[in-house]
Amino acid sequence: MYEPYANKANQLLLPSDFFLPFGGRLNPENRWVKLAQLVPWAKIDQKYAKSFKKSFKGQRAVSVRMALGALIIQERLQLPDRETVEQIVENPYLQYFLGLSGYQDLPPFHHSLMTHFRKRLGEAVIAEVNEWIAIEAAKQEQERNDDDVPPASKTGSTGGRKRAKAEPDPNQGTLLLDATCAPADIAYPTDITLLNQACEKLEAIIDTLHAPHSGKRPKPRTYREKARNAYLAIAKQRRIGYKALRRGIGRQLTFIKRDLRIIEELATVTPLTVLSKQQYKNLLVIQELYRQQRVMYTTRTHQIEDRIVSIHQPHVRPIVRRKAKAKVEFGAKVSVSLVRGYAFLERRQWDNFNEGVTLIESVEAYKERFGYYPKEVLADQIYRNRENRAYCKERGIRLSGPPLGRPSLQADSGELKRVARQDASERNAIEGKFGEGKRKYGLGRIRARLKETSGAVIAVMNLERRLRLLFFFIFRMLIRSNSQAILAV
Repeated sequence: MYEPYANKANQLLLPSDFFLPFGGRLNPENRWVKLAQLVPWAKIDQKYAKSFKKSFKGQRAVSVRMALGALIIQERLQLPDRETVEQIVENPYLQYFLGLSGYQDLPPFHHSLMTHFRKRLGEAVIAEVNEWIAIEAAKQEQERNDDDVPPASKTGSTGGRKRAKAEPDPNQGTLLLDATCAPADIAYPTDITLLNQACEKLEAIIDTLHAPHSGKRPKPRTYREKARNAYLAIAKQRRIGYKALRRGIGRQLTFIKRDLRIIEELATVTPLTVLSKQQYKNLLVIQELYRQQRVMYTTRTHQIEDRIVSIHQPHVRPIVRRKAKAKVEFGAKVSVSLVRGYAFLERRQWDNFNEGVTLIESVEAYKERFGYYPKEVLADQIYRNRENRAYCKERGIRLSGPPLGRPSLQADSGELKRVARQDASERNAIEGKFGEGKRKYGLGRIRARLKETSGAVIAVMNLERRLRLLFFFIFRMLIRSNSQAILAV
């Protein structure tokens, strides 16, 4: 019976069994060998195999280990699609990480499949993989910390007398919350540049629609040279005045209006099906772009709902952050929670939103993951609204920050300041996680163009933390064993 997908994730290959035609063996302490042991391939494979139909007749699909592994390699090394495949061909450790049984000098797949991997293993699957990795790691870390506690402190006995057993706290752990923007890889948008790009794409669409009637019907006049010269007259100026810019935008809107009217006339004799998929998408985006720019030009405003800032990526929105580096960023806004150093993506949205509304859902997600509410939630001021304070108070959760209202005279101001400083220092961990993702893992500039293929960074960061902790605990165990041997001597 033909199967469109072969399940091989349960077949664990040891590093010593990996075939190297040039001799030698893989180092079992290599980072990629360790990472291969940390990813729950079998769980992912079961979920991945359900998306295939048994009645499908075609080429057998690439294994989930190869698909997800290629995405992890790409995010970890920050490589484009072609270079990712080249690195896999040149590195036997990467081929072992992808589940190959031996080294091969041919690409295991074509670089164009990277886009299909990102589509099939979408954000929902990658987020679930991240949940498995982070929850298991956090629990293991908690168990290690419990094992490190001396027996006397566990039993609560001092001087041979037993203390009264304290009531267990139903809330455990600390939840850190914050939000950031993951900018998309687009040029800084300006109205005049967007309109010029729209003119050029509309002119290409007109050429395509007129091509079947070339020599039979006169070609419509588009004034493309005048439109280009009008744009360059504005764009080449070092400082563009308001009146000159408004005049230039008005002229570009006139050219676009004329091109759209010509396309509407050509559509009566040439069906729009002759356009490519990308051209048809551009036509729909440009029509909405023209409407938005016309409204802002007429009303003399610079704001409009769902404003388009990129024709190639119309889902990208301006996110007002008012940061020192950039007041406005163009990309997705992400709300992230941090538990014992492991990040969880709580919400990713292309439209701007108030991150304060995500506190309740993040706390409930914490309870669902670990079975109990956090003991404290550390977040900045925007999360400390009345609804969130009441919610946390009802469940015995301490929310960072001073209480609402005028400070009480009886309150210990020194103690409050000390707690505030302690909370602020602990919140630096999530800011550092954002910095790690933006500097090292490409969160500062998302290069994936499609809306559904731009969210695999956090799972890679959690894998990296697990790898660091794995080496740390191995190193600590070696130190302990050596010290015990010395004491025995």
